[in-house]
Amino acid sequence: MRGTRTTVAIGASEDAIMAMASTLARCLHNRQSRFDTVDRPCSAGDRLAKTVLLEDQRGYVAAVIPSTHHLKLSEIRAQTGRKLSLARDCGVREVFRDCSRGAIPPVAMAYGTQTWLDDSLLSHPDVYFEAGDHRALVHMSTDQFVDLMADAQRGHFSHRDM
Repeated sequence: MRGTRTTVAIGASEDAIMAMASTLARCLHNRQSRFDTVDRPCSAGDRLAKTVLLEDQRGYVAAVIPSTHHLKLSEIRAQTGRKLSLARDCGVREVFRDCSRGAIPPVAMAYGTQTWLDDSLLSHPDVYFEAGDHRALVHMSTDQFVDLMADAQRGHFSHRDM
């Protein structure tokens, strides 16, 4: 049985939380997530989640992969059963309205977008991801991240950069 938790921003400055995308902040609160923030740049490597927005005639899909990986478009197409391609910039702005360009958080489901999480991101004890701005990254344990991403589909659709 899960105990009661409260959203705790451990070590997160008030400025960092205020700059965070409001949709992300609401999602973290609703999921009762425990997290902290770190100033950019942070060299988190395989532990930094990168969100890639894809689209087809049915709408958008977000793929969340390690920042050191490349998306295997053929794999995500096979797993979703959709003919996805990279979304145009206008689509990214449409979906992630409260985020700076290039600072997309992985919680695309909070933005009404189907989300797929690559399991290779979960092989470390903690995860970092964009806060919706270019000032800070959100940092949390992998267990917290799995809870946060509970509504995402999971699979393998990326490969490590060489």
